[in-house]
Amino acid sequence: MYYHGYVWDLGGTLLDNYASSARAFADTLQACGRSAPYEEIYAALRVSTNHAVHAFASDVDGFREWYREREATTLTVPVLFDGAATVLSAIVAEGGQNFMVSHRDNQVLEILDAADIAQYFSVVVTADSGFPRKPAPDSIQHLLEVSALLPDQVVAVGDRPLDIEAAHRAGVDSILFSPGKPDSGPGQPDSSDAGVAGTTPTFTVARLTDVLVVHRRGAISGYPQM
Repeated sequence: MYYHGYVWDLGGTLLDNYASSARAFADTLQACGRSAPYEEIYAALRVSTNHAVHAFASDVDGFREWYREREATTLTVPVLFDGAATVLSAIVAEGGQNFMVSHRDNQVLEILDAADIAQYFSVVVTADSGFPRKPAPDSIQHLLEVSALLPDQVVAVGDRPLDIEAAHRAGVDSILFSPGKPDSGPGQPDSSDAGVAGTTPTFTVARLTDVLVVHRRGAISGYPQM
């Protein structure tokens, strides 16, 4: 086992929620008397909720709260990406730890319970924990402290550049989950240029189950055997 700790993002990484979130966002816009193409909303949410709100409703007081209320109803029956539970359970079974860092509030705990994956997490950090939002590294640094793991024993898994930047600012490796993009191996370091300093992932996987290839690899070119 190369890594001992996995810091997971939730939405778009474990939770397949962008389609339902985009619909909730569009419905909230409509309730405010405006509209935007679904495809543009979806793409904006893939960047971040802040980006989407700024793009379509920066002048609407209370929009984020209204949107979150609508979105919350779509998450009562969470849909996970294929292989999510398999990867989480295997990491624990093989002696590793899973951690969660999410921009959502403590509703995250309800989502993890409803998806039947809460038991696989050692620590869950939410917006209610009080840390700055990613790409600030504070939440990951907190997890390093409470877990007593070294940075080179930890990898962060996310689907957006801000997840990768937060990981690198905290001094840990990163795995970009990018459905539809070819793997960098899998299990091989990613040499692609992400175009923004600090956002080139250590690895890229197109399937969550390929995180286990990285986990079990042990000896990767340029990396020490654990």
